[in-house]
Amino acid sequence: MAIPLRLRAAVSISIFALLLILPSCSAQDIQVVNAERRIDLTSHIIKVFLTLKVENTGASPASEILLAFPPTQVDHLAVVKAQVATGKRKKKTYTPLDVNPKELPDAPNGTKYLSISLLNPLAAGEAVTLEVLCILTHSLEPFPVEISQSESQLVYYHDSALILSPYHIKQQITFIKTPTTKVESFTVVDPTHRAGTELKYGPYNDRPPHSYSPVIVHLENNSPFAVVEELVREVEISHWGSLQITEQYKLAHAGARHKGVFSRVEYQSRPGHSGVSSFRHLLARLPPRVHSVYYRDEIGNISSSRLRLGALKSELEIEPRYPLFGGWKATFVIGYGLPLEDFLFESPDGKRYLNFSYGCPLVETVVDKLTIKVGFITYQI
Repeated sequence: MAIPLRLRAAVSISIFALLLILPSCSAQDIQVVNAERRIDLTSHIIKVFLTLKVENTGASPASEILLAFPPTQVDHLAVVKAQVATGKRKKKTYTPLDVNPKELPDAPNGTKYLSISLLNPLAAGEAVTLEVLCILTHSLEPFPVEISQSESQLVYYHDSALILSPYHIKQQITFIKTPTTKVESFTVVDPTHRAGTELKYGPYNDRPPHSYSPVIVHLENNSPFAVVEELVREVEISHWGSLQITEQYKLAHAGARHKGVFSRVEYQSRPGHSGVSSFRHLLARLPPRVHSVYYRDEIGNISSSRLRLGALKSELEIEPRYPLFGGWKATFVIGYGLPLEDFLFESPDGKRYLNFSYGCPLVETVVDKLTIKVGFITYQI
């Protein structure tokens, strides 16, 4: 028997309303079976590697997994990447996943969240292993805040022995890697072990959601605290087949401020003991086939640079006119040319596209402000 049109519309609306009120997977339906976190403090740029085995214990499929961060840490997040691991050992493959901010009402203690979108919804009873990389900047606090030329730099690192998560964690462990064996002090949250350059917190079992146990590590870190306060990159496209790059840097040493008088004699005669927290070399990774490279400041050309050309990349090692100690600054310009054919492409619809990396080429540096300018070089004949 045929269903009247009005009745069919009512049936459709009822089915649609039923789909809307079906229960969705909540945080209580997800549990972390095992969590391992490795925190690398060997540089002023902190790298956090997090491996999560997540299980859906509810009845509804889950399409996302949430990451939680304390408000003091989320402001220093520079990069967050997530991937899902499939297969075992040598046959294991990794697929990148989308990560986006997530607003949740009534977040405890100002907790902030990021959402990892799964490729396929996690069905009830299923588990998946996620690998997350977080990069933090400006997260090491120099203490003391001022040091002399002969002193090493000590810093504070603040975190939690327990992994902050909106889910119940059955088992977890955290490893903290320090640059040297010199650790002034660290918070103990039993079980805590230290061996060489590694601190181990855990394992901890059956911790409820949003568990947090603050720890402070006071350690030696003499890595270059190189911060580019401002970088202006000018990309000029020439119709004669070249790409001209000009980079204007305002560089600072963001570590403990230097106090006292600087002695160049002591600095050069005792390189392993004097000015250990300063830096005088920077490495820039440039594209291959680079040419017409120059390095200068307000005074003029700086000859203390070395360029190594390669098939896949080029490396430019530069040396400022003077070593940089905590609080000291330097300004300089790097320029170079590139073949336009390596970066300019034409699409099937006739439009041209410039494919060029906008990031800073200096290795192990933090950029606070970056400006990109793209223009064309015109010639009058």
